[in-house]
Amino acid sequence: MTDSDAKPVVVVGVDGSQSSKDALRWAANYAELTGAEIRAVISYKTELLITSSPNAGLAAQARETVEEAISDVLGAEPSVSVTSDVVGGHPAQVLVEASRSADLLVVGSRGHGAFVGMFLGSVSNHCVHHAKCPVLVIHHDDDHV
Repeated sequence: MTDSDAKPVVVVGVDGSQSSKDALRWAANYAELTGAEIRAVISYKTELLITSSPNAGLAAQARETVEEAISDVLGAEPSVSVTSDVVGGHPAQVLVEASRSADLLVVGSRGHGAFVGMFLGSVSNHCVHHAKCPVLVIHHDDDHV
């Protein structure tokens, strides 16, 4: 960020998964401590579309998913500043682009890559290597839900 008087911005990748909700929860705790603003970003893939105007339906589904995640994690009236963005495109590319205007990018990782024992999923791995700000990867622990 360039404006020293502006609040820090934390971008959180949200896809409705438990790991992304864990990432949102971590970001909310961080925002409480630092006064940061949260920008919850969800994407939807547009290259798979064949019909004439399904983008509106996919965008609406994505909007519903991110708003539901925010409500589930932060409640109806969050104690931190949170906005949501719905962006068409591949999640990794969308999050890297969002990182350009962020102080921190927080993503969840399910870690279900092609190889057993792989710790980062493909989106979080891409973000770690290409984001324009620091990245925190949150792993969901099924044993402590």
